[in-house]
Amino acid sequence: MHELLTPEQMSTADALTIKRGIAGIELMQCAGEFVFEVLRKHFPNVKNVLVVAGIGNNGGDGFILTDLLKKNEYDVDLSIIGDDTKISGDARLAFEKIIKDVSPINDPDFNAYDLIVDGIFGAGLKREIKGHYADVIDAINSSSTHVLAIDLPSGINGQTGQISGWAIKAQATATFFRYKPGHILYPGRDLCGEIYLGQIGISKKVFNQISPTLHLNTPALWQDRYPILMTTGHKYSRGHTLSVSGELDKSGAARLMAKAALRIGSGVVTIACPLETMAAHAARTDAIMLTKLNNERELSNILNDKRINAVCVGPGLAPNKWTRERVTIILSTDKSVVLDAGALSAFSDQPNALFDMIWGRSSPTILTPHDGEFARLFPELVSIDDKVKRTKYASVKSGATIVLKGADTVIAKGTDQAAISNNAPPWLATAGSGDVLCGIIAGLLALGMAEFDASCAGVWFHGEAGIQAGPGLISSELEQALKTVIKNIYVKGFS
Repeated sequence: MHELLTPEQMSTADALTIKRGIAGIELMQCAGEFVFEVLRKHFPNVKNVLVVAGIGNNGGDGFILTDLLKKNEYDVDLSIIGDDTKISGDARLAFEKIIKDVSPINDPDFNAYDLIVDGIFGAGLKREIKGHYADVIDAINSSSTHVLAIDLPSGINGQTGQISGWAIKAQATATFFRYKPGHILYPGRDLCGEIYLGQIGISKKVFNQISPTLHLNTPALWQDRYPILMTTGHKYSRGHTLSVSGELDKSGAARLMAKAALRIGSGVVTIACPLETMAAHAARTDAIMLTKLNNERELSNILNDKRINAVCVGPGLAPNKWTRERVTIILSTDKSVVLDAGALSAFSDQPNALFDMIWGRSSPTILTPHDGEFARLFPELVSIDDKVKRTKYASVKSGATIVLKGADTVIAKGTDQAAISNNAPPWLATAGSGDVLCGIIAGLLALGMAEFDASCAGVWFHGEAGIQAGPGLISSELEQALKTVIKNIYVKGFS
């Protein structure tokens, strides 16, 4: 269930399901029942509940929940935000079912309850919240009462994860059928609390007409194409990765890349380095080969080795003319290339020169910028608050697969393939972590994975290695943690 649905696609899924013969009120009933299950599971000790409902379908789910709470002997109050005469459709059916047993209250004391259920707005909210709605949300957030959100905390844009003026902060969220981007992208993810996903009777057949192109980056997305090693293989059948080193004071970045590429499965890894850094690399590596790189001619000679099929370049390199020249030579080959750090910043004042070279290639090219590097390469895209759209546009403009790094890393190849990752622990934000990611992706390219799959798998492995290493990690520990992640896959499979 790795598909992510925009609010519009979710509405289409509902409509297609209704068209196939399941009444909308039945879907609403199932949604309310699932929220009730989540309430009992996540908040097992509450008895005094306030349901705060809007006048749309999110409120309809709240009306169904109110009825279930009443029947199961909870102390429940209902507060309706908005003009209840405007409640229509299935929400009106649900409202009329309960109104004879529950009298809505105005201006409740939000501190007087064990739990508040937020059913004001769902994932489809598009307008800015203000006025009375803003006052209610502020009062709920200012109370000491825990909150369970229906579908998405009110005020979060379901497509972008951005806050529409004001937003509920929930301890848990119950959503339906598939996650929405707003559940995975920040700041929405931070306001959802623990997210529960329920299947409410919508058939997977709706995907035949929806054809979602955005996914949650889980192994289910790419594991069928993950290169399991064969007993008949040899080191060169597993690919040869080249890691390009900077000067002595920043040479550690190349080792982090190289070790990560080797650990993920690249059969051979070579560090190309200035002569003065060779001793430092030799003292800290055993299974990695070294080759001298002091000028353009030497780089061209290195790249003439047909066995080298993937290159990771940028970390530890200064953003200067020499780096631009190295990148230019590398991009003129048929190697798969991952560009990061200095290789990106070197083109900050002439990004189109970089993009023109990428568009002229037939081999995979992957850019792995953080937000600052992205802003320097794509200044015209920074104002787009939809991170997925921003990344897709950057991919179209550059001709590369883009890995826009962060707590909610987005990977995009053109407009038809995109994924969001949600497994990065906060302690991954440390010096050298991105160098390891660059090496992992390059190693997967060397193994033969396609660029979008390699990017998604690389980001996932990077996050899992961070989880395995635990709080307090430094980037040099990620490579050993990666070994444990890979071993578990071979023993237990992807889970």
